[in-house]
Amino acid sequence: MESINPDDFKVIDKIDLSKSPTNLEVEASDDKKEDKLESVTEKLSELQDVMYAHNKYGVLICLQGMDTSGKDSLIREVFKGFNSRGVIVHSFKTPNSTELEHDYLWRHYLALPEKGKFAIFNRTHYENVLVTRVHPEYILNENLPGIEKVEDITPKFWENRMEQIRNFEKHITQNGTIVLKFFLHLSKEEQRQRLMRRLEEGKHNWKFSTGDLKERDHWDEYMNYYQEAINNTATAAIPWYVIPADDKEMARYIVGKIIWEEMQKYTDIKEPEMDDKVKANIAMYKEMLEKE
Repeated sequence: MESINPDDFKVIDKIDLSKSPTNLEVEASDDKKEDKLESVTEKLSELQDVMYAHNKYGVLICLQGMDTSGKDSLIREVFKGFNSRGVIVHSFKTPNSTELEHDYLWRHYLALPEKGKFAIFNRTHYENVLVTRVHPEYILNENLPGIEKVEDITPKFWENRMEQIRNFEKHITQNGTIVLKFFLHLSKEEQRQRLMRRLEEGKHNWKFSTGDLKERDHWDEYMNYYQEAINNTATAAIPWYVIPADDKEMARYIVGKIIWEEMQKYTDIKEPEMDDKVKANIAMYKEMLEKE
């Protein structure tokens, strides 16, 4: 596991998802994977404390993947050591009536992390070029000028959205938000098995939705649109990371390791120095407190 290199999962140009592995062959027990992840999560939680004090960067973690790809459990395990004040999770569902009165990126701007904090988008702004491409009729709810029917949604419309998303990410990174984007690459067979477990194991029954099966029927469309979205928005400055997701424990470790190693590039993130005047009078302040 020590040989895992985050660059092996990085996409900065083009990728063919059909040729990208969904499972990484690594000889390691689940216990070892969990131990490795534990080590990474401890370092990340310490880093977040320093970030909070530094107060100049926010970190946006974007998680995309098909149903059952493990987004929820990854969030739980990778970020479990964080101080609750330093991380917030946003799950973007179908836009509500208020959100539909604004442009599609508005609600994502509102959810961006404050300086010194992490925000996790569990499903992201990319839903606007994924679900809406599989179901273009959803676009009609946005009440856009010139879009009266599905036939009005041309290829140029989607090209424009890709450009808008690139500009959105460029804008926020230039203003102090570190963006890390992960696609949890799950095989169709593994999804079938996970859906079966939801039906067979009582404690997981609540997770099953007939909607999962309906969306599964569109598997090939989703893979095509995921690939198109990644290829149109992966850059050297803001890459995608395509993570083999058939092995949940390994996927969590890889994501945690990538976050940690990427954050090490920001060498300016340090705890602030104590004010010189305060430092010069430490002994006096200690004496004052001791005399209370």
